[in-house]
Amino acid sequence: MWYVSTRGIAPRVNFEGALFSGYAPDGGLFMPEELPQLDRETLCQWSTLSYPDLVKELCALFIGSELIPKDDLNDLIDQAFSRFRHKEVVRLSRLKNGLNVLELWHGVTYAFKDLSLSCTAQFLQYFLEKREKHVTVVVGTSGDTGSAAIESVKGAKNVDIIVLLPKGHCTKIQELQMTTVLKENVHVFGAEGNSDELDEPIKTVFADVAFVKKHNLMSLNSINWSRVLVQMAHHFLAYFQCTPSLDTHPLPLVEVVVPTGAAGNLAAGYIAQKIGLPIRLVVAVNRNDIIHRTVQQGDFSLSKAVKSTLASAMDIQVPYNMERVFWLLSGSDSQVTRALMEQFERTQSVNLPKELHSKLSEVVTSESVSDEAITQTMGRCWDENQYLLCPHSAVAVNYHYQQMDRQQPSTPRCCLAPASAAKFPEAVLAAGLTPETPAEIVALEHKETRCTLMQRGDNWTLMLQDTIEDLSRRWRGHALNASQ
Repeated sequence: MWYVSTRGIAPRVNFEGALFSGYAPDGGLFMPEELPQLDRETLCQWSTLSYPDLVKELCALFIGSELIPKDDLNDLIDQAFSRFRHKEVVRLSRLKNGLNVLELWHGVTYAFKDLSLSCTAQFLQYFLEKREKHVTVVVGTSGDTGSAAIESVKGAKNVDIIVLLPKGHCTKIQELQMTTVLKENVHVFGAEGNSDELDEPIKTVFADVAFVKKHNLMSLNSINWSRVLVQMAHHFLAYFQCTPSLDTHPLPLVEVVVPTGAAGNLAAGYIAQKIGLPIRLVVAVNRNDIIHRTVQQGDFSLSKAVKSTLASAMDIQVPYNMERVFWLLSGSDSQVTRALMEQFERTQSVNLPKELHSKLSEVVTSESVSDEAITQTMGRCWDENQYLLCPHSAVAVNYHYQQMDRQQPSTPRCCLAPASAAKFPEAVLAAGLTPETPAEIVALEHKETRCTLMQRGDNWTLMLQDTIEDLSRRWRGHALNASQ
């Protein structure tokens, strides 16, 4: 299985190359050169599999046994999910009025990113140990990625991780989940800016190809192919749990409602659809609505500023993974994709070509949800089911309630729930409900914290480069001592 850049200039790489790169050297994102096609028989066989077994099947398909033999792959995935609180790893809650909520948040940090990052970290360490190499992972976070990435690699001997978090823009719990991990290989910075602003120094550092190579830098943000690959399993499980039957011809459709910021789960769903899963995708965003505007009007352009919302992990203006969706829609046309993305990077505004826009609106429905609708949805779900939704899950469930209230004849529908309400007590209170906080989250309040401040006016890029150089020196010292 080979991977090519959406922009068509970088040489192709195997899964290991895509895993360690993040962005391709030409600024694009890696995608499989060819997508396998799953027939009806395979789908029927997979329909009884657990979530971890679906991940194993998908990874085997897209990694290749010459890189990770099947037995090793299965062990890595079992190891990845060993710390999850629920034996099924991912669980479907069937609630009143046809509401299906797929709980993706039973990992250590109570968010869906634990699923893909725990696997990605296992793959990383597998290759690093084989090659006796060290990497420094650099992650910008809007809230959940940072803590999930830290948990997946903390204490690993071949990995250092640097996380930049937007001070005051994530919830208190999210921040504490990062700043209370005092392992030697974890380095947390709190930047006085929003998540788009702290992506700038990260992009600058990664644009220096020689520096990236010298220091073995990589990113674990949702641009990393390995994360998108694992996230495809959400869609398969959603389909198999919610389809009324697998006996009809053609197979019945299931609608999957994807709440998103950077569009990683959307890209994963669209690839799942392309390889043969009969799902219809609905993308649900908060008031940061670039994806909604793109689907509705073909208007892929930045707003003047990021709006702060109750669904804070989706307060993102640049949905990086839309590049993967555009590339697939254009029939893997890297020239079209490159022109589009380079124009967007230059002017921060693109009108999609007519043909591309009409294809997009055929495969995706979208909605944008206000804070008021989020709290109303959280309240209604509690009243009807005594079930607490996090604000991001409420963005998806809001769509379900709208369809119900219009009494649309509906296909079965599954709403992805990316995080536990326990992480967002502020939003639960705003909905007039009572937060339920697990003991391990309460305990964070009393732990020692460690975080380096990046103030406005500081040179963030320089601070990042200095930290990376320091970690490289330290690793070389360790390696030298070990060999003596």
